[in-house]
Amino acid sequence: MTTRIHPTLDDLVRLQFETRGFTLLPRQPVHSLLSGRHASRLRGRGLTFEELRDYRPGDDIRSMDWRATARLRKPHVRVYSEERERPVLLVVDQRSTMFFGSARTTKATTAAELAALGAWRALEVGDRVGAVIFGDDERVEIKPQRSRSAVLRICHELVRVNGRLSAASAPATKSAFNDALRCAANVARHDHLIVLVTDFDGDDETTRALATRLAAHNDVLAVLVYDPAGIRLSGSGFMEATDGRRRVAIPEGSHFAQAFETEFRKRCEQLRERLRALRIPILPICTHDPVPEQVLAALGGRAGA
Repeated sequence: MTTRIHPTLDDLVRLQFETRGFTLLPRQPVHSLLSGRHASRLRGRGLTFEELRDYRPGDDIRSMDWRATARLRKPHVRVYSEERERPVLLVVDQRSTMFFGSARTTKATTAAELAALGAWRALEVGDRVGAVIFGDDERVEIKPQRSRSAVLRICHELVRVNGRLSAASAPATKSAFNDALRCAANVARHDHLIVLVTDFDGDDETTRALATRLAAHNDVLAVLVYDPAGIRLSGSGFMEATDGRRRVAIPEGSHFAQAFETEFRKRCEQLRERLRALRIPILPICTHDPVPEQVLAALGGRAGA
């Protein structure tokens, strides 16, 4: 398996040939990744009449057809569908906490690959695509546009910001993650698809409030980037871990390894429950395997691209 620490622009451009046959919005009734020209599920009323049918519990009373109800002596509703654009906003974590990988590549590079894959697919189906790319001490905002040059700029900035990461990188400021979410909320005020690509390091109450704000008027997908060594870690001889400032010895023995894995899974389950309450699905992406293969395995196949 080839090991790469940083992505190149060529790497991210080549992903345009891996974009068919899956969706990053699995609960939507669509058949292609990031497809914006699909039936809206909750953003406003449609303009195209589909059918007149019996009233069902849970139907919006405002869709009631009172004339048909009186004529047929049974409650009936008018059903509409709405074709609308769904701009895509990629929020991509490139902080020092993402500069970790035990095999193929790092979490930061995996995040960059996922973002590039999504950007190319959005362009392919004719949607606007933009990005908020954030590192330890900078944030790049690219407003959604429908052009190849916009996707190339996203790829270029991903490569540039990722290239600044090293073992000597200063730890991220505590506010970097939440500042990026605030920026996303200002860009995507409503009817966007927001793809949040991160390891969720630094997730706190403010993060949850911002996620609630984003999900209130947009569709959100959380991509949780992880490395297997971040799940199972056991000491062997004299091993140390560092965050760039502190160095901590890793205890030997199965007790520590089990406790480490238990804590990781507990954190993931808490995150999953919080996001589930907001109807935000989670897509786990591992650093060890190629990103397109993982997305295809989780969310679709080549057919119907």
